[in-house]
Amino acid sequence: MDRPFRIRFRKYALFWKLAAATFFVDQLTKLLVIALLPPMMREMPGYDPASTPIAVVPGFFNLVHVGNFGAAWGLLSGQKIFLTLFALAALAAIFKFRRQLELERRPVQLAFGLLVGGIFGNLLDRLWHGYVVDFLDFTLPLIGYRWPAFNAADCGIVVGVGIFLVLNTLPLFGYNHPEAKRFNEEDALK
Repeated sequence: MDRPFRIRFRKYALFWKLAAATFFVDQLTKLLVIALLPPMMREMPGYDPASTPIAVVPGFFNLVHVGNFGAAWGLLSGQKIFLTLFALAALAAIFKFRRQLELERRPVQLAFGLLVGGIFGNLLDRLWHGYVVDFLDFTLPLIGYRWPAFNAADCGIVVGVGIFLVLNTLPLFGYNHPEAKRFNEEDALK
């Protein structure tokens, strides 16, 4: 490995490690769901009308095997090409604007590592299966609302975006706060 590549990789090491870990966990869990649970939707190959959710915490948390043919909450259902192009554009924008996003900062790498790993996980599903495999099914018992099923990639995306929003809105962790800059400078020395 040439020296400049090693230096560049080290600069973004946390980002790459988190992106790879998020992608790996997402794909592994989806492979397990595909292998162990029959699909619960007619539109999916191998659909079994007798398939039922596995109650992990009855009335609150189930494991299911469903496909999301759209984006969050099934929005843009059937728009596979648009959603694929949107994911690719988001990845390209993150790469192109990595300096403006200050991706060399470890807290930002944490946010974008989770986000990028999640985007790649769902993108691979969309390209491979034609839909995103979802399996985590929660019901909010106090109000009786059944949250749309989701997966590990979705968790990475939501947590990554949440961290990025916190980094940009809380004064202590904001980009221009002296403590955040000091934390980043100390981190760069390690």
